[in-house]
Amino acid sequence: MSGFGGHLQLRAAVRASGRTMIAAQSFRAPFHVSKPYWDADSRVLLTQVVNPTAGILEGDTLESDIHVEASAALLVTTPSASRVFRMQSGEATSRQQFTVAGDGWLEVMPEPLVPHRGSRFRQSTAIDVSAGGGLYFVDQLMPGRLGHGDAWQWDRLAMDLTVRRDGELILRERLDDTGPELKALAAFNGAGEQACFANAVLMAPLELPGTLWVRDVVALHGDGLWLGVSALKRGVWSLRLVARDPLRMRQALRDLRARLAAQFPRLTCDPRKL
Repeated sequence: MSGFGGHLQLRAAVRASGRTMIAAQSFRAPFHVSKPYWDADSRVLLTQVVNPTAGILEGDTLESDIHVEASAALLVTTPSASRVFRMQSGEATSRQQFTVAGDGWLEVMPEPLVPHRGSRFRQSTAIDVSAGGGLYFVDQLMPGRLGHGDAWQWDRLAMDLTVRRDGELILRERLDDTGPELKALAAFNGAGEQACFANAVLMAPLELPGTLWVRDVVALHGDGLWLGVSALKRGVWSLRLVARDPLRMRQALRDLRARLAAQFPRLTCDPRKL
């Protein structure tokens, strides 16, 4: 079955006034970019990427390439979850490339991925941030359509992530599981049938003073939320979250972002949906 061959290309740059603008863009269904919004307080440009189709279908091949130039600041988000629908025999794939120049900032915080019964989806994400640049990247996963008895019923979900600082490899990880396999992992954590997962990468400017924010973030652990922070190298942290249900995850990500914003002021940009 043939599907969409969609692409999204965005390049954020700084105007003479100091405001970030979309200097170049190109997209094709199932991608659509809404009109950007400038947040004057955080000095971040907010851009929402919309999927005007029902969701991700068999045969879809999605390519994203987002580049933030020096001193620009961009927040990319989505207004709704990305649903991966049932497939007869094939699969859908997504390849994402995020690049940030020195003194640039990029936040990528889409709504959750929701794989339906019988779906197969592969996602590959590559991140490269130059020295002095910063990034906050969040991937969320829901177990399926909870109200339809569809949880943990996908056939295959493969997600790999590669993170580099100035071309130096900092992190490489891969998830490749069926729905039942990941359900067993959730049960091992005591999270239950409606468990949700989130994986975040925080990359700070190298001159970041101190890490007291780690204590404040780890304090969120508990009450249906399992949260851990791992310091990697060169100002990069990996944050893992497991929540008992979607509402608990949404609240946890809201609280996490608020606590990080005390140290990383670009995160004070209002996504206008949380």
